[in-house]
Amino acid sequence: MKRLTFLAIQFFNAPTSRFALALTLALALVPFAFATPVPSAKEILDSVRMLESRQQIDLQGQLRENEIVIPFRLTQTGPIIRYAFSNPDQVLQLRLGENNSRLDVVTDSGAENFAASQLNQKIRGTGITYEDLALKFLYWPNAKLAGEENVRTRSCWKLQLRAPSRQSQYSNVVLWIDKTSGALLRMEGYDWNGQLAKRFEVVSAQKIDNRWFLKQMRVEELQPGTNKVQSRTYLEIKK
Repeated sequence: MKRLTFLAIQFFNAPTSRFALALTLALALVPFAFATPVPSAKEILDSVRMLESRQQIDLQGQLRENEIVIPFRLTQTGPIIRYAFSNPDQVLQLRLGENNSRLDVVTDSGAENFAASQLNQKIRGTGITYEDLALKFLYWPNAKLAGEENVRTRSCWKLQLRAPSRQSQYSNVVLWIDKTSGALLRMEGYDWNGQLAKRFEVVSAQKIDNRWFLKQMRVEELQPGTNKVQSRTYLEIKK
């Protein structure tokens, strides 16, 4: 099995120019192949969680919602991904492990674990929460393969992940993963009443130093029970 890795908001350079999303706000993809025609959900997620320690990423980006623009610097060395915000200064560090992820706040005195009670808070008033950044859902047990669907003309595996406890803002998460490249193209999060609450989707990509990177990702918060969009946040990466 070849390895698919979540590392930085980086896109796999393929003839079809396919692209990938990561909620790390950063991912690098390596195409994978399974011994069987239909992999299990566990096999797919195991591939998604594998880390490639050789990657070195240093990019500038921003979160944008209406008139609010929040710049940040994204750096990544192996399994360590850092997001540096300004005004006020804040550095968040995400460590992706084999069995879990850890989100820390980095200060002059070192890295401290981000409080679990604050994970559902929004990042500077945008539609993205600290829980979204921490990618905890990738480690939820009892994932199941829910079939196959097309996303932007790409044939995808559809995975459903159920939260193991009510500590999450989501009762379950649905992922669409490109069958050919392993790219995560879309994610939907459902509240504890089973209503669609948030949708993430890659909008566009760009080529930087002969590699494909995220250019824009859209994050929509929806009014539960109506699917009416309440807010749109865009995560954008600059050359």
